[in-house]
Amino acid sequence: MSNHFTGLSLGPPLGDQRLDLCDLYAFQSPKDPERTVLILNANPQADALHPDAIYRLAIDNNNDLLNDIAFSFVFSTPQNGKQTFDVFVAKGDESRSVEASGTKVVSDAEVSFGPTPNIVKSGNYTFFAGARSDAFFFDYDGIKNLYDTSGKKNFTSMHWDGAKSPWSGVDSNTTANVFSMVIELPTSELEANPIIRIWGRCSVRKDGQLLHVDRAGHPSVSSFFNTDDTKEEYNASEPVNDYKRWLELFIHLMGHTGDYTREESIAAINESGILPDMLSFDPSKPAAYPNGRVFTDDVINARLSFLSKGEIPPDGLSPHTDTLSEFPYLGTPHAIKG
Repeated sequence: MSNHFTGLSLGPPLGDQRLDLCDLYAFQSPKDPERTVLILNANPQADALHPDAIYRLAIDNNNDLLNDIAFSFVFSTPQNGKQTFDVFVAKGDESRSVEASGTKVVSDAEVSFGPTPNIVKSGNYTFFAGARSDAFFFDYDGIKNLYDTSGKKNFTSMHWDGAKSPWSGVDSNTTANVFSMVIELPTSELEANPIIRIWGRCSVRKDGQLLHVDRAGHPSVSSFFNTDDTKEEYNASEPVNDYKRWLELFIHLMGHTGDYTREESIAAINESGILPDMLSFDPSKPAAYPNGRVFTDDVINARLSFLSKGEIPPDGLSPHTDTLSEFPYLGTPHAIKG
């Protein structure tokens, strides 16, 4: 749930957990290196997704920061604890439509809420949608120790003095579930040249209008760089506009958190590629963040080291051990407490 934070207030888009995008992953299939796995996680409650929403995984393969391929998931109205999903694949200009456009490759497939995943094959594609164990690991108490939470609802005020490690050593996410949308496809279909850029979007129809309410790219960028005042606009914006619109905000924050100069901030942003906020992946190289993202990446360490110019020590946490080596790769969902 690296993108779950909306500042320290933890509020989901429109107050609705179903619209909350949590994590984005991209890596080579461990079963077949000629295939790529893309995962978009949403809804930390891991129950049904919003029937009026479009959940999209979009890919830019020619570096113009515009969609060239889009996979759109749409979900039925839940009934009797069950839900179905459709998937549309759009390419070229059609992939830039805000609607779920293109060819319908999955129709009325059953969402999985139990331990056995419903795996759906369509041509060269493999799909899954449903509850899984969340692979993201983080020390939330340690994060709170790093930031001034007195009346502030964002991550812009770091107050760690450097004298004592802020970390508690406890993973706050060991029994969490998430709703996962998983795609596996031939890597050749991505047409990487040599990289692709990937991002996720959630849009929901309200009063006849389609609102863009959340987005996912680099882990924890949206969480740590935005305030509650900027997050709604950020979530509604497009990656093609990121550098122009958000560069000054990022520079300002980095000056506070890492004592970066303006020139140092711009150099670090450009070197890391965090603007535009799209996950880069070169499938000819092993996946490990920032080249794609795998379950073992400690993305909180990476983000906080970046923000603090290397001053914050590693959190010492270990990756979760319940992930799978086969599709859908995320582990069996934990039993729901209640």
